[in-house]
Amino acid sequence: MSTKAFKNEKIEYFKKQFEQAKVAIVTDYRGLSVDEITQLRRALQKENSDFTVTKNTLCKIASKGTNFEAIESLMQGPNAIAFGFGDEVSAAKVVAKFIKENKKGEIIGGVMEGNLLNADEAKKLANMPSREELYAKMLGSINSPASGIVYGVNSVMSALVRAIDAVAKQKA
Repeated sequence: MSTKAFKNEKIEYFKKQFEQAKVAIVTDYRGLSVDEITQLRRALQKENSDFTVTKNTLCKIASKGTNFEAIESLMQGPNAIAFGFGDEVSAAKVVAKFIKENKKGEIIGGVMEGNLLNADEAKKLANMPSREELYAKMLGSINSPASGIVYGVNSVMSALVRAIDAVAKQKA
């Protein structure tokens, strides 16, 4: 395969990733072994995400015309990108957890919904609750007042039944 064809194939691959992704987290992967990168990639795949070591120039070309054009400013030095396809938080969570556990690598920044995220913002994204956690909290908030009403009515009815029972026993 010629070099030009290989580069075009990589550009098309990155374009496809950018079109499908909801978030892209740029990381410095220096210090990670091939086995560690494979572990990170597998952990991300479980969360509907992907991890790819990039060639900066090809990535910049592929990002043109997508919501991820802002990623161009992060493309310096040896980089890898974690693409999140499912939700915006899970890829950032997996990468941050992996970096914390292995004490190798670093989050450089990211892009979400066309907005450039610096390293701190990308790390804060990793600390946000996932979509499922938010749904559970929201349902708990909705369910809480209804449960309170049910328990309140039930306790009044129980008290009434006990009072009637006590009166019946007194008269008998």
